[in-house]
Amino acid sequence: MFGKKEYVKLTCISSSHLYNLRGTRQYRSRSTFFTKTKPAKVTIGERCKPQPYGKPGYLRVDTVHQGDLGRNKGVYHINMVDEVTQWEIVGAVEKISEQYLVPLLLELLKQYPFVIIGFHSDNGSEFINKIVAKLLNKLLIKQTKSRARHCNDNGLVETKNGAVIRKHMGYAHIPQRYASPINKFYRNHLNVYLNYHRPCGFPTVITDKKGKQKKVYNIYQIPYLQLKSLEHAEQYLKKGITFEMLDRIAYARSDNECAALMQRAKVELFKSFNHKLQLPTTYAIPTNYYAIRVPASDSISGSYDD
Repeated sequence: MFGKKEYVKLTCISSSHLYNLRGTRQYRSRSTFFTKTKPAKVTIGERCKPQPYGKPGYLRVDTVHQGDLGRNKGVYHINMVDEVTQWEIVGAVEKISEQYLVPLLLELLKQYPFVIIGFHSDNGSEFINKIVAKLLNKLLIKQTKSRARHCNDNGLVETKNGAVIRKHMGYAHIPQRYASPINKFYRNHLNVYLNYHRPCGFPTVITDKKGKQKKVYNIYQIPYLQLKSLEHAEQYLKKGITFEMLDRIAYARSDNECAALMQRAKVELFKSFNHKLQLPTTYAIPTNYYAIRVPASDSISGSYDD
């Protein structure tokens, strides 16, 4: 009709065979065009690795999900670790939306005895959003996020996820409705045990004759003692908090007594779950265990009563 002679051969080909020809490699190589994905630029947070220079208050933050069961989501754990002292505060929340996450972040930040300066996380939307950014700006906390192709930017908190959360809570699915009792267990027992009674490995950088540096973990110390060992450590504490107050928490129980109390509370926590869950680790609790009560007013991070 329009005098296009180059299409004469196509008049003898059926429509179904045209689709067969379009699926061949030769046709696709000539007709298909690929464009690179244009990443969305998010102005929230700065892409950099924090440099604390030996000062506490630079947190590494990550989220741990307690698995799915069909269409039912599990509880979320929020893990926050200070880079210098390895002071670790853990919390639990039903969902990682702003409605649930922002109140929990405020609660966890208040449990630190020293001033918080930095907040570093990966590029997940639970932390990189306007509501969390507004909260951190209000508290004068600088927000940073991991760099592309630098998987070790948030390596400290990643190791704590396995050594602490997965060790004590396991991998089994825990429904979201148990986030509140889990968070209470963290606040009253696990966080106290982690920071006042559980040693952590601190590396020492050694340089050989060729100038190559490597880290050697030859120092094991409790985060609280690591905080006290810093030069002029009193200047990093929050207003109204002294080491005398923290000493009453640290030396109220021995390490073994606090561990036994924490394990007993964890056993009771897992018994309260309605569905069958296997306790990740089992420890023998001494029969002659004696609990030492500490008044709730002496604790800076919530109730410390048994």
